[in-house]
Amino acid sequence: MTLDTLPLGQEAVITRVGGQGALRCRLLDMGLIPKTMVRVEKIAPLGDPIELHVRDYSLSLRKEDARKIEVEVRP
Repeated sequence: MTLDTLPLGQEAVITRVGGQGALRCRLLDMGLIPKTMVRVEKIAPLGDPIELHVRDYSLSLRKEDARKIEVEVRP
């Protein structure tokens, strides 16, 4: 499952960060690294961007970028 398909309020663990070059580095620099818990807090009215809760801060991310991050829902 990718981060852009995670339902509102659902928590998951990042398993892989895709992308290449500067985009991948930017995602990793923002704290989106494997084994990190992430939760979808808000979704914009038109569906883009989404607001995430990562490492005790809020982060807004475009769906196109969120599609490059694979997550796993943990019960």
